Amino acid sequence: MSNENLQRDEAANRSALITTHSYDVSLDVRTAQDPEVTGYTSRSVINFSAREPGGSTFLDFISSDVHSVFLNGKGLSVADVVDGSRIRLDNLQAENQVTVTGTSLYSTSGEGMHRFFDPADGQCYLYTQYEPADARRVFANFEQPDLKAEFTFHVMAPSDWQVASNGTEANRTQLTSDPATSRWDFSPTRRMSTYITTVLAGPYFKAEDHWSGTLEDGTALEIPLALYCRNSMAGSFDTAHLFQLTKQGLGFFNNLFDYPYPWGKYDQAFVPEYNLGAMENPGLVTFTDNYVFTSRAADSQYQARANTLMHEMAHMWFGDLVTMQWWNDLWLKESFADYMGTLGVDRATDWDTAWVNFANNRKAWAYVQDQLPTTHPIVADIPDLEAAKQNFDGITYAKGASVLKQLVAYVGFEAFIAGSRRYFRDHEYGNTTLADLLAALGEASGRDLAAWARQWLQTSGISTVTAEIDEHDGVLGRVALVQEALDPVTGRQELRPHRLRVGLYDFDADGLLVRTDSVETDLTGQSTVVPELEGKPVPALLLVNDDDLSYVKVRLDPRSETTARASLGALQDPMARALCWTALWDAARDGVAPADSYVAAVEKFGAAENGIGVLLNVLGNASTAIDRYVPVSERGTVRRRFLDAAARELAAARPGSDHQLAWARTLAAASRQSAGRLDLLRGILDGTTVIEGLAVDPELRWSLWHALAANGQATEAELDAELSRDTTASGRAGHATALAARPVAAVKAAAWDAAVAGSALSNQLLSATIAGFNTAPDGLLDPFVEPYFECLENVWAERSIEIASRIVRGLYPAGQDLDGGDPATHPVIVRTDNWLAGHPDAPRALRRIVIEQRSHLHRSLTAQAAAAKAPSIAP
Repeated sequence: MSNENLQRDEAANRSALITTHSYDVSLDVRTAQDPEVTGYTSRSVINFSAREPGGSTFLDFISSDVHSVFLNGKGLSVADVVDGSRIRLDNLQAENQVTVTGTSLYSTSGEGMHRFFDPADGQCYLYTQYEPADARRVFANFEQPDLKAEFTFHVMAPSDWQVASNGTEANRTQLTSDPATSRWDFSPTRRMSTYITTVLAGPYFKAEDHWSGTLEDGTALEIPLALYCRNSMAGSFDTAHLFQLTKQGLGFFNNLFDYPYPWGKYDQAFVPEYNLGAMENPGLVTFTDNYVFTSRAADSQYQARANTLMHEMAHMWFGDLVTMQWWNDLWLKESFADYMGTLGVDRATDWDTAWVNFANNRKAWAYVQDQLPTTHPIVADIPDLEAAKQNFDGITYAKGASVLKQLVAYVGFEAFIAGSRRYFRDHEYGNTTLADLLAALGEASGRDLAAWARQWLQTSGISTVTAEIDEHDGVLGRVALVQEALDPVTGRQELRPHRLRVGLYDFDADGLLVRTDSVETDLTGQSTVVPELEGKPVPALLLVNDDDLSYVKVRLDPRSETTARASLGALQDPMARALCWTALWDAARDGVAPADSYVAAVEKFGAAENGIGVLLNVLGNASTAIDRYVPVSERGTVRRRFLDAAARELAAARPGSDHQLAWARTLAAASRQSAGRLDLLRGILDGTTVIEGLAVDPELRWSLWHALAANGQATEAELDAELSRDTTASGRAGHATALAARPVAAVKAAAWDAAVAGSALSNQLLSATIAGFNTAPDGLLDPFVEPYFECLENVWAERSIEIASRIVRGLYPAGQDLDGGDPATHPVIVRTDNWLAGHPDAPRALRRIVIEQRSHLHRSLTAQAAAAKAPSIAP
């Protein structure tokens, strides 16, 4: 409905009028196990004050029906006060109590109260997910982050279920009239925002533990711990490891922040069909149950899970204890949590590659996002909730974290932590803006951070730095670092200050490429000369931004690029190697070097990459390069060569190793568009080809079936038979993907109709179906280009923002190639431009997704055009 999209000005006016005190929320989900029952009774009792007695405000409630509304004991006419998703409240008193009872709907989109029936055993599971504004789908409330309150939850549910919420369980009562039903009463919470409240209910498996610790001042802490997952996954639930990580994190953050964990217990639930990696609900953090590894997982996947766990734990302070006033300052919580998550893994666990993976993965995400025409400053302009939903992106998370890493170097770690501690004390249980944080950090460090904030937080785009080198007789002369920093939004140069380390690398007696020297320098303005380098021997590799100190894209100088392409496997330092991989990838994406040269580098040096996180990333990049950036005339040859390399490395990898798993996954993924290795894939599936140590588990099997189906080599009966062997939720998703991948026009039409016109697909199955639909040979999806543009406005108007976003982003006709000519005149580019020109008033969030997808396609076509004209520089 039109009034679901709360405007920033409306929120500001409401918070200027009222102050919320407490909520008492009752939810009755006792009949959730019946799939025919679509909703549940929800009752909210809200106490709040008004600064202007006699004034008016409104509640938010997205429901199927509002039964009653009472304001200060007086029943209001539902027909008169309910308007779409809002309930008008007039004639307010200084102190008010409003009670709203209605029927809320179960969700299959991951928004609000999500209901999931586990195909493995038929059990029903419920959980809630609200960010940024879906608590209103569960109970009536004032849905904005700066109207905090205390919350007390009561849940009626089947007696044999587990039920949890933010607060501790205060009482559980079995109904005498209905022993199959019990009522759970939870203790009131401390003050928090609506979007981080939560309820979990279902026959979850539960494990319990506790953590004890002592702060620097001697304060003793005792925190109860619990872990939840579906019963069908309990056999794969590594609770001992998760409890260990949790305890390591609590010990680290409690002492780092010198502020005792404020939310009582610390539960963590791993839930199905989750739209996010995790959510920082105080006292009950929710995670995707993809983190319960039912198939073989690489060490980098365990580390990524640990990073997410630490990220959410950091939110207990950044985001939950102190919360941004409005979504403009989303970075105040997400950037900090992203930085702190990596810091926690690095300092509190046994992994020593946290910052390498951050540089190679998280920052790579930010680099892509920051080169789109829709990029934005870290401190963004968020006029409404739809814009807020789209802003959970690589800028807010990874760029923000990267910039914070630079800020820590700028003000000093001790000052940064001292400022953070002051920030928590000054603003506990409150809301803040950028100015509040800068004041705390500035006071702690003695630095005026206004200029830093303007240059790094309030501008857009990424700087590209190149070393210009003069040399004479093997000796370095003048070395200048040159910065280009065009803001994609404004078109202006935004030259930012960078603290950079320049590393010099040469070959040792064993032929290994090692750092021989390094110099730190400040790049200010467009160009900075590094006098300390003059007179040093010319290195084989000069690496700008060595150790990844700054958020910057690096172009290797010609000599260094030649060294990297010829000898990357000899480079010993993992961070330096990761930075070189990133530089080579950026050159391919930007059309500076042919994409084939990146693929060739992966073929040559992938096996020597000992960092499994980096290896998985570069293998994924190679597949993307083939599918999107290599010209169509060369693609078949490059793909066959890459498949041969993947098969060779799979055979050569140590049995049972992460590298073996990585090459097996790559072989399956790269085979979706090629029949070259299908005999090997079929042999692995049916057991006629045995690769020692390779776990052919459900995840790998579905990936192999996906490849066979996409090549027309898997029948529906075969896929159904595989599903009968794997009745899990992930098996159901794998089955949906493989079915939709079959290269048959009628199959694609059915998948399209299910995604666009139907409403039966849950969020997980929708994404699975779209993934299979998009796996198609050239030309098969051309009939869906025009229907895509014709359906956009209806999809956005009729579906929830989560589902609509998946459809609009996922079905954009991105799998297009350049058949000569100019990328700007490609038919899909032209059709996109015509749609944008013809729909200037379409919702901003919808236009943003279309603009971003156009940009990705245009980049692909531009890289294809550049590669078609350039000679190969493959090693």
